[in-house]
Formats: sequence, C-alpha cells, structure tokens
Amino acid sequence: MSSSALLGAMAVVVLCSGIVQGYLTPLLPALGPRLHLSSVGQNTIYLLSQLAFAVMTPLLSRLGDLYGHRRLLRIALGMVAGGSLLMAAWPSAATLAVGVVLQGALVGFFPLLVGILRSRAPERNRAGISLLVGVLLIAIGVGGLVAGVLSERHPAAGLWTAVPVAALAVVAGLLLPDSDVPHGGRFHFGAAALLTTGLVALVLVLAQGAAWGWASMPTLGLALVAVVVLAAWVTVERRSAHPLVSVRMLSNPGLAVVSGYTFCAAFGTIGFLGANALFLGASPTDTGYGMGLGPQAIATVSLGMVGAGCAGSTLTPRLARRAGDRAVLAAGGLLAALGFLGMVFCHDTLPSYLVCALVVGLATGVFESIGRTLSAEVVDEHQTALAVGINELALSLGAAIGAAVTGAFFAAHADSGSGRIALSGYLWSWSCCALVAVLGAALALRYRSPRPTAAGPAPQAVPQAPGTGLA
Repeated sequence: MSSSALLGAMAVVVLCSGIVQGYLTPLLPALGPRLHLSSVGQNTIYLLSQLAFAVMTPLLSRLGDLYGHRRLLRIALGMVAGGSLLMAAWPSAATLAVGVVLQGALVGFFPLLVGILRSRAPERNRAGISLLVGVLLIAIGVGGLVAGVLSERHPAAGLWTAVPVAALAVVAGLLLPDSDVPHGGRFHFGAAALLTTGLVALVLVLAQGAAWGWASMPTLGLALVAVVVLAAWVTVERRSAHPLVSVRMLSNPGLAVVSGYTFCAAFGTIGFLGANALFLGASPTDTGYGMGLGPQAIATVSLGMVGAGCAGSTLTPRLARRAGDRAVLAAGGLLAALGFLGMVFCHDTLPSYLVCALVVGLATGVFESIGRTLSAEVVDEHQTALAVGINELALSLGAAIGAAVTGAFFAAHADSGSGRIALSGYLWSWSCCALVAVLGAALALRYRSPRPTAAGPAPQAVPQAPGTGLA
C-alpha cells in the first residue's frame, strides 16, 4: 500500500472517531424525554463514556504493542460500529449505556494508527499526524451538525449519523497493513485491574465532585480510593517484568514534558467546551451576559472553532521545521492563554468573543498535532502506541479536570435562588484556563529534541520531506 493510500484509509478511521465524538451530545436533551432519561440519566450516559475513554486508552495501546496494532484496531473498530448500530436500531436508556461504552474503544484509534504510520511510512509521520488531527477536529464539528439536521423531525433519527461512517471505517481497517515492529510479551491482568479501578474512581470524582460536594464523604472517600489504588498500581508496575504501562517511560524527559504540556493545554481548550456553549446560549436579557444563540448557531460556532483547529494542525509541521518543536509547543500554550484572556476582557460583543474562540480553536489544533507527533517520536518504535496512549490519557484527564474545575467555579458563583451562573463564574474560569495554558507553555520550554545516536540520526530527528504536500 502506498503512503498516500495508507493515509487515506487512516483518515476514514479518524473521520469515524470524530463523528462518534461529536454526534451524541447535541441529541441527548431531545432524546432524554423520549427514552425516559432524566437530566441525571443523561449525565450518567456522559459519565459512562468518560469512564470508557479513561479505561480503554492504556489497555488498547498496550494490547496493540503486544499483539499487533492492526489486530487491535480492527477489534476497536468492530466495538465502535457495534455500539453505534445498537443505539440507532434499538434506542433505549439501556442500549445507549451499552453503546457509549463500546464506542469508548475509539480512544485506541490514534495510538494504534500512529504505531502503523511510524512503522510503514516514517517519512510521512509528521505530515500524516497533522492531517489526521485536522480530519478529527472537522469531523467532530460536522458530526454535531449532521445529527442536528437528521433529528429535526425525530430525535432518534440522529442516532444513525455514526452508523454508515463506522461501517466505512471497518472496511478501511481491513485494508490497512500491520506495523512491522516485533510483537510479543505478556499482558499483566493484575496491573490492568488496578489501573481500571483507579481510573474509574478518579473519573467519578472529577465528574461527580461538583454534584456531591467537593468536601463530602463520597467525594473524599472515592478520591482516597483512587490515590491508594493508583499508588498500588505504580508499585506493581515498577516490580513487574511485563508491565502493562511502563512507568519508567515517564522517566523519559521528552515524554514527561510532552504529556504534562498536553494535560495543561487540554485543561482549557477541551475542558471548557461545554461551558463555552452555555455562554453562547445564555440570554443577555435574563443573565446580563451571553449571546442568546440557538442550537444551530452554537453548532456553527463550534464548527468554526474546529475549522481553526484544522488550520492549526495543518500548519504545525511547517512551523516546526522552521521554528523548532519547542517553539511550536510553547506557541500552542501561549495562543490558548491569549484566547482565554481575550474572553476575560472582550466578551461583551459576539464578534470580539468569536475572535477569541477562534484563537482557542487554533491553539487546539496546534497542541493536538505537535503533542501526538512528539509523543510518538521520543520513544523507540516498538513503544509508539503506548507512548501516544499515555499522551491521549494526559489529554483526557486534562479535559476532565478542566471541566471539573469549571464546574466548581460555576457552582461557587451560582445564584442560590434561580441557579443562574453569575458572570464572575465565567471570568474565574477563563482566567484559570489562561493560567494553566501559560504553565503548559512554560513546561514546553523544558523540551529538548532527542539527540542523534552514535549509529546515525534517530528516527525522530529525520526532517520531514518537503514534498509531501500534506502539511
């Protein structure tokens, strides 16, 4: 398979990932009453998807390195396609719950695809990753719009949005070659159980802490469980001859810096997305702030943001060749900080707010592209999927914690009578997102490109061929 055909098939798989991530959330408010799902039930569906993401990210990445990236990719594609069909053909509260858990396997797509790409077309690694990130971001926005159009007359019709795309992705997965890195080893089931338990406890705390109360016994007790179990997992992994996730990999300064940077960047750019929709939809007459936009207008703004993200992802390889990886890492963090600071001071009119939102969207494309690229390049080829998986986990946790912190600010600045969020809640949230983004930019300055080995330049140091045409 030529490198162009390889990237084309991968783009179809990533298109499926984006559509699945973008189509369900806009449908839930309308689907809820029809499926007898209360607001709490709808939040539970979202929580189940977040739990599936957190648990499956390291498991699928490790299994791919052990048993073959293509094999695990096909299994993940089958799970996503099956979950999408189940929800569309037999919509109910139960099938939605099972379906979103199966769809959680999409978190394995990127690590497994990058494992294949680095092995089969290393000369197109950077341009290929930037292309895939761009497709992912656009697909997330398009998925929401298509689902909205399909559900105008019947909300359940929107559930079919992902089915044909998932079927097409399964076909694309059958065409992809496997990576040629050696496979083998053993799967550590004990470590998997500890990691799963710890991550489930951690995500539950982040998702439900605001509802339960951050100082309540359930929150504090579950947080203690998460800390103890994850600490036990680290101990087991360090002593194991066949670790599930090599904790020692984080002693790699490059991977540690990139993962920390990804966490900080995702904290605001992804963690604030839900709150961004709330601000755009808030009525200035009722709240004194907001833009009073309807669902379609909000979806259009979201599509504009992912369009800016696609542009940022496309430009990243060129910028990295000219300015260097460290400069691009720092620029992504500073762009995000600039966008959120702009929201603090320029949120009164729609045009000024949109400019700030587009800057945040641009930063999202830059950090997602450069973070995924460097996490793949700072490790040996046989560890590629696992390293990218660690970076994906940092992204998921950063987004979850960012959303939780935003929720805490909103709860602290909500009117006790009406429940409406005061403008100060948004101001604190924007300021916090800007501060964490600056911390990410400062962390990026500690990044150092891997040095060439004695046998010649390391694979990650090979410059991108200028004639790829994908950047």
